[in-house]
Amino acid sequence: MIEFSNLYWQLDSTTKTNEKVAALREYLRLASPDDAIWAIHFLVGRRLKRLVGVRMLASWATEQVDLSAWMFEECYQRVGDLAETISLILPPAAAPEPLPLADLIQNHLLPMQSMSDPEKRKVVLNLWSRFDQPQRFVLGKLMTGGFRVGVSKRLVTRAIGEQFEIDVATIAHRLMGDWEPSASFYSRLTGEDDGEAEISKPYPFFLANPHKDHPSQLGDFGDWSLEWKWDGIRAQVIRREDQTFIWSRGEELVTEQFPDVAAAAADLPNGTVLDGELLAWDFESSRPLPFHQLQRRLGRKKVGKKLLTEVPVVLLGFDLLEWQSNDLRKETLTARQLVLKQLLQTLGNSSLRIPPRVEADNWESATLQREQSKPMRAEGLMLKRRDSTYQVGRPTGDWWKWKVDPYTVDAVLIYAQRGHGRRASLYSDYTFAVWNAGELVPFAKAYSGLTDKEIRKVDAFIRKNTTERFGPVRSVTPELVFELAFENIQKSTRHKSGVAVRFPRISRWRHDKVITDADQLSTILELIEA
Repeated sequence: MIEFSNLYWQLDSTTKTNEKVAALREYLRLASPDDAIWAIHFLVGRRLKRLVGVRMLASWATEQVDLSAWMFEECYQRVGDLAETISLILPPAAAPEPLPLADLIQNHLLPMQSMSDPEKRKVVLNLWSRFDQPQRFVLGKLMTGGFRVGVSKRLVTRAIGEQFEIDVATIAHRLMGDWEPSASFYSRLTGEDDGEAEISKPYPFFLANPHKDHPSQLGDFGDWSLEWKWDGIRAQVIRREDQTFIWSRGEELVTEQFPDVAAAAADLPNGTVLDGELLAWDFESSRPLPFHQLQRRLGRKKVGKKLLTEVPVVLLGFDLLEWQSNDLRKETLTARQLVLKQLLQTLGNSSLRIPPRVEADNWESATLQREQSKPMRAEGLMLKRRDSTYQVGRPTGDWWKWKVDPYTVDAVLIYAQRGHGRRASLYSDYTFAVWNAGELVPFAKAYSGLTDKEIRKVDAFIRKNTTERFGPVRSVTPELVFELAFENIQKSTRHKSGVAVRFPRISRWRHDKVITDADQLSTILELIEA
């Protein structure tokens, strides 16, 4: 645990990629397989379920130091993070004891899942007595399911590959799907490539970077393939050994949520992997249904006949990663899509479809087509080099997403809450409102888009202009106006405003506007009708 805690603080203290990779490699070089695989488990974004409630932890901590509840709350408000507050108020351990990370997880934390509250308290107090302040902080994050640090899965994958001299794509593939954090899995993860993959495992996804300039800067139009940028769920459909698996880009197995697509995939030859977009589909207009319809399928263990009828789903296949059990990722996009087109045309299955074409023969006509994205219920265009291989992660140069401008609305800041991580001491999570019948109605929440300097200015305003407190949330004097951007909008009975937006973020602070200049809800509703 000492080594893992030190790694956490090393990663948290730098923004330089090479320094992060060096710290990860050094940890992997020294750590035991049991500890290393648990560290990887947490660093790639996996977490333990919350083992103990935050109020209980706060209560136990205040009991240890004879601190009143109001004083703890003041400390928490100042620090902004529960785990850090607890780690700071507890007295130093008399003699910190080393405890391996795997031992901590397997013999102390996981057993808490079946313990009573008094039993949990005994375990937690024992661990606090054995750890110093940095370890207690990390412990708090692990126990509450809030562990995260500034590394991406791709960066962790790179560090493992460099340390053990294994191709990064191979490491990424091994980390896909379900796996248990065990020494035996760590041995397979870091062992020589035997060329074998479990039948259910997808390939690491190739992701595109945003393109904001005119695409003519990319060179000859003939070198590029154009596709619609759909607003669905990116997925791989796998058919191996007479079994079908559907994996989302978030590494979730979603086969059960899309039985219609899975049934269609049963017609694929064994040794086939398609990459595409899952979309709720309107067969009459040959275009997608709104994204919120697709969401109705998610999180269900079983999709009933009624929902299957109301929300039919298709996979628009735009790439072929495996064919006849051969990995095609090193082939060109043109070659992969040629085989894919022949395959889907031969099948003639309505649930596995070839995407609608983008009719363009130069960059000017491509620009005109892009302007038709919203009527197509698309987000813009994908630009892909015809000779590109299928790569891992988000490399720059071969695949671009050229999205249309988002919807924008001017809204008023009315509520604020502290952020997380390095923004835990700042009010950086905001709720915005628009006008309806002379009242400000909550419309959307957003926490990204401002610079650090702007966040500090907003934070200072919030502290001086708080009107009420509701737990961690502060009600703020309505005065600041911001332009919000979002990708889509739909009616919603779950929201007071009657609408829900997709991917809201702050595009700019409107210093030039007062709250009466903010948009009306009726104007936003017109966007839905449009």
